[in-house]
Amino acid sequence: MRPDPEHDSPFRLPCNPPMSRARFLRLAAATVTGFALGTPAAAARGASSPAATMLTRPIPATGEALPVIGCGTYVGFDVAPGSAEYQRLPGVLQALFDAGGSVIDSSPMYGRAEAVTGELLAATGAHRQAFVATKVWTRGRAEGIRQMEESLRRLQVERLDLMQIHNLVDWPTHLATLRDWKAAGRVRYLGVTHYTAGAYAELEAVMRAEPVDFVQINYSLDEREAERRILPLAAERGMAVIINRPFGGGGLLRRLRGRPLPPWAADIDASSWAQLLLKFVLSHSAVTCAIPGTSRPEHMADNALAGTGAIPGRDFWERHRIDAG
Repeated sequence: MRPDPEHDSPFRLPCNPPMSRARFLRLAAATVTGFALGTPAAAARGASSPAATMLTRPIPATGEALPVIGCGTYVGFDVAPGSAEYQRLPGVLQALFDAGGSVIDSSPMYGRAEAVTGELLAATGAHRQAFVATKVWTRGRAEGIRQMEESLRRLQVERLDLMQIHNLVDWPTHLATLRDWKAAGRVRYLGVTHYTAGAYAELEAVMRAEPVDFVQINYSLDEREAERRILPLAAERGMAVIINRPFGGGGLLRRLRGRPLPPWAADIDASSWAQLLLKFVLSHSAVTCAIPGTSRPEHMADNALAGTGAIPGRDFWERHRIDAG
């Protein structure tokens, strides 16, 4: 069993014998569709449920409200049909939607993640609840179009909410194509991504030269380089910001796990280290949404709670420092 990309833990769920893919998808559809229509427990929670309270932030290009916590699919959704890992994934989507979240981010770089995402959304009829984002990760116009067409097929959609140029690979070529696709209604938003501060100079140049809708970057308590130029520039240019690696790729969270939460965590409505670290990311006003990756329903539910309650201002973190060494 592979580690969870953000919440790697020595605790492992027991593995039942794999069921057939067809039977699993039928059960997934029943589970998540029932959830989407509202279970008695959810109805009893009413307005106090997480779905009623997850914060949203506007996409600057349109003003559309986007929930502040989503789900990344790197590693966690790159699993074989019928495997124990695959059987957990409907619960991840259920936990995301139950909390009021919608953003699911993938890439053709992530193995089977796009296909698995598409299978589960189609099986549960949950496409209407999801804000589906993926990426183009190749060179050349024709190859880029072929790859994006394949992503649409795998994700089982005719139009994508967001198509991003992965790690700026051949961005001038793909950006021209994406503008055509956006004009034709095949994508709603377009963006660029990277995951390392070493690419920020090139990213900044693109952001200054091109009117993209979204920027996706790494940002966490121990990877704060984006605060210097990228996040302020996104705010200045009216670009939505999606944050990948909000836990420092998992290493930061692993270092903190097992330590007691600081007493002041309760002041910002954080009941776990994951929530505290996500609230740090969300405390920057330029951030639109964070997408911690997970393949575990309980971790998705825990992550989502970071999007509820208090989000402190930037000065809070100057007064309350965390030794993550």
